[in-house]
Amino acid sequence: MLICSVLVVDAQNSHEAPAEELDVNAMILEHVGDAYDWHITSFNHTHISIPLPVIVKSEEGGWHLFSSARFHHGHESYHGFSIAQDGDYKGKIVETLANGEIVRPWDFSLTKNAVALLMSSIILIILVLSCAGWYKKRLGKPEESSPKGFVAFMELLIMSLVDDVIKPCIGKNYARYTPYLLTVFFFIIINNLIGLIPVFPGGANVTGNIAITFTLAVFTFVIVNVFGTKEYWKEIFWPDVPVWLKIPPIIPVIELIGIFTKPFALMVRLFANILAGHSIVLGLVSIVFLTVSMGTLGNTLMSAFSVVMTVFIDFIELLVAYVQAYVFTMLSAVFIGLAQIEPHHKAVEN
Repeated sequence: MLICSVLVVDAQNSHEAPAEELDVNAMILEHVGDAYDWHITSFNHTHISIPLPVIVKSEEGGWHLFSSARFHHGHESYHGFSIAQDGDYKGKIVETLANGEIVRPWDFSLTKNAVALLMSSIILIILVLSCAGWYKKRLGKPEESSPKGFVAFMELLIMSLVDDVIKPCIGKNYARYTPYLLTVFFFIIINNLIGLIPVFPGGANVTGNIAITFTLAVFTFVIVNVFGTKEYWKEIFWPDVPVWLKIPPIIPVIELIGIFTKPFALMVRLFANILAGHSIVLGLVSIVFLTVSMGTLGNTLMSAFSVVMTVFIDFIELLVAYVQAYVFTMLSAVFIGLAQIEPHHKAVEN
């Protein structure tokens, strides 16, 4: 209900146009996109937000550091910098040069997603260190002392991932890749859950941002191919198939393309599922305003339907938050395991 009420109030106050003129696409893109300030809500057409630091390098004046409040929610410029309202750079900081040319400066600003990444990383570090601290205190104590509460939950979750996912998928070298896979799992699930919170410090669409999922996929891509065995590369460039499938290199080309399609699938799956979840919730909330023209009874019934469905989807999103973290971790472990294959005669001996 909190999610519904916050979104409804925000949508209602952030649009001066009548309900029937509500641009649903613009509203959804505004909420799921990145920004140079952290929008909290709007009240009586007054935007309440947390300004974030802007760090840009001008082509003419060097480095600049200032608050995004200087832009007044994108309606003003500051020292030649402004937020583009349309065109190829829409939503991004642009610079107007002395000759009137509009260019993109080097932009290292702490945007909403960047700040959310820092906060989720800090939360992840605190969780890990708190669990590590408990086990450090446990050293020298009898084995009967078992963890309780949060530490016990973390141990259960970690051991289930290691025993049921990482170890079976990778094999004997699983311990080498376990820290990365566990980090990926908890990083994704923490950001997924924080993204479901509609008020600060939640609401950032981190894992629904293609740049974030691209970076995670690149990490898996590098680990898979840098630490792949010689047999892995042999099966790509000279697989055990009839010669006429290797010359011309039909199968090697297919295998080489597969090197890139695997991380691409990781990137798109996580991005699309999280983005779709946020979009569905916002779309359901929009029903409240789109049905005003149906009259009081019709709008009341559709508003009740909107609230019920939004709450239902929110619970589904809690499940999706875990499932998507689990699937990304599992597929990464599968791809790493496929790259750890050994020559067939060694595998038989083992």
